[in-house]
Amino acid sequence: MDALAGLLDGPRARGAFLLRMVMEPPWAVRVADRAPVCLMSVTRGAAWIVPEEEGAEPVRLVPGDIAVVRGPHPYTVADTPGTGPHALVGPGGHCTTLHGQPLSQEMVLGVRTWGNAAHGSTAVLVGTYLMDGEISRRLLDALPPLLRLPADTRTGPLLRLLDAEIAQDEPGQHVVLDRLLDLLLIAVLRGWFSRPGAEAPAWYRALGDPVVGVAVRLLQDDPAHPWTVASLAARAGVSRAGLARRFTELVGEPPMAYLTGWRLAVAADLLRESDATVEAVARKVGYSAPFAFSTAFKRVRGVSPQEYRAAGRDVKDVEDLPERQRNLPER
Repeated sequence: MDALAGLLDGPRARGAFLLRMVMEPPWAVRVADRAPVCLMSVTRGAAWIVPEEEGAEPVRLVPGDIAVVRGPHPYTVADTPGTGPHALVGPGGHCTTLHGQPLSQEMVLGVRTWGNAAHGSTAVLVGTYLMDGEISRRLLDALPPLLRLPADTRTGPLLRLLDAEIAQDEPGQHVVLDRLLDLLLIAVLRGWFSRPGAEAPAWYRALGDPVVGVAVRLLQDDPAHPWTVASLAARAGVSRAGLARRFTELVGEPPMAYLTGWRLAVAADLLRESDATVEAVARKVGYSAPFAFSTAFKRVRGVSPQEYRAAGRDVKDVEDLPERQRNLPER
């Protein structure tokens, strides 16, 4: 399993929010939904993304460009950097005026199409992951808060397909869109990390090493195995000391520390995404005793596995994702 497959396999899009935003200047929308990650691409006209963090520079998108915005900080999407927002997208994707008056219904232009003009000069595809994931956080934390990937031959076909499918209203359409969004995110991340001079995370670069890459893949593929540095070294064909030294140099932490972090990341996703008992989750990630697993989990996450699961369930139970999607700037 390679880096992107391993890190994106767990927290895939499920009921993600997707729409085509169609606007005629002047327009600006402030986004404060605290979503973990959002992808945007202009298909017609141009748009600016204006972050609110101090020192962050606005980014201009033209057709074919793709932007990835990491939450939870708010930002504005507009026709120009100086246009003041007239709409606010808040938590849960609910759209209002700046004074709190609902806007979702009056700006509906069709299935998953929203804006201020049916034939506006600017069209933007928006895909937002509504749920966070522990495994993907290792990957997304390696990205800047806002990145722009220029138009690319690899992402172009995916964007055209997403543009064609986003306004369809057929059975199972949300699943089709979720998978297209996942493919687009993977393509963007591959393109971003493969740029000349790209600052990919240490573990990502380490996967290209003939020794450490083997060890990282073994740990990712089978976190429940009772790995030791010696057993990893044997599989990688080097000495125990040699692997420990090289692994730490390239990844930034020793093999067993990396394994613990990976196990707990996988466990966090299992707690949120499955109904398995805490004991079953513990076994699946390599802990024979639930108490040891709970102690390690609380030490790293600050809450017990049960508390972590309950927090995630509360979010899901309050607003069912497909229903919530219908209450956003409407499909």
